[in-house]
Amino acid sequence: MMVAIQKNIFIFKITRMLLTRSVNLKVKEMVDTPKKGHKPIDDLEVPPIYWWPPKPLKASKYLIVDLLFPYGWFYLFLALIFWFYLTPNKEQMITLNFSWILPIWLRNFLLLFAIAGGLHWLLYIKQNQGSVFKFNGSWLAVNNRRFLFKNQVRDNMFWSLISGVTIWTLYETLILWSFANEWCQIVRWDEAPIYLSLLAFSSFFWGTFHFWLVHRLLHWPPLYKIAHDLHHRNINVGPWSGISMHPIEHILYFSGLLIFFLVPAHPVLLIFLGFQYAILPAFSHSGFEKVVLFNKFTINVGNYFHQFHHKYFEVNYGNPLAPIDKILDTWHDGSDDATKFFRSKQKKILIKLSNWVRIYERIFLQKSSPL
Repeated sequence: MMVAIQKNIFIFKITRMLLTRSVNLKVKEMVDTPKKGHKPIDDLEVPPIYWWPPKPLKASKYLIVDLLFPYGWFYLFLALIFWFYLTPNKEQMITLNFSWILPIWLRNFLLLFAIAGGLHWLLYIKQNQGSVFKFNGSWLAVNNRRFLFKNQVRDNMFWSLISGVTIWTLYETLILWSFANEWCQIVRWDEAPIYLSLLAFSSFFWGTFHFWLVHRLLHWPPLYKIAHDLHHRNINVGPWSGISMHPIEHILYFSGLLIFFLVPAHPVLLIFLGFQYAILPAFSHSGFEKVVLFNKFTINVGNYFHQFHHKYFEVNYGNPLAPIDKILDTWHDGSDDATKFFRSKQKKILIKLSNWVRIYERIFLQKSSPL
């Protein structure tokens, strides 16, 4: 009897050790090397769904667990709440009117404020975990003239809430108005549950591909100078950096929602896709790979892949889900060899970019800067 009890206690301790991720060692490492920043153990690789020869079990795990948990299910649940309780009925939306547009803007504003603000409070104000899992050893900029109000956080909040939420809401209300007037075809869940479920799942792929497409366009030198440079001021990113963009970039970025003019769907999927565009970047730009909960458990938040784009600019334009960067040789996997290669490439690109900017200034701004 005692042997059985001791055996069960041993199994319990082993299980607890596996499930409980102690971060005390990580804390010590990060305190000792604050400027180095956190680097995940494994280099970045293409998702298992693209591996050859195929690995069915790993591919299935990636699609069902890694892709959907926890954020996919969270966004879908939130989209249902927003549709049933925080979106006007069809009769109201037939006519464009501020009486129903403003409440949508307000609920979007409050949602972004709660999530980005909550992450910022937890990671940057309260600093419960210090710099553990923080990609960049430095903290966000203050007293820096590159940012509005000389403050990175206030600058990011302004562009995210005033421009970002407004343009997101304009796209959303335009498409809801079109659904109400049947200019966008509505498919009911009781009519085609499998089709709509697959559409919800494929929205991740569409959002990733569209992001890559728009992002590459934004790196066209003239457009980069007048718009995208504002986002790239955030070399060291935080939760409010996610959709801190110039209004021109917001217009291009959220244009992926226009897919519903072409693809029949239910309006809840519009809200669902909107969350992927507007809310997901708060997590991916958090600046931390993981958030530590109760000093024991961790949850993934950061996007190490995109972190390299903010560091080196001309790499990792998309996301691993649609590995176009791998095909076009702009994939930085986090290795030292990749860093050396792209640093050399970056110098050449910066020279080319500088020449393009001077040409743009001469033609459009009537300046006579020599090439």
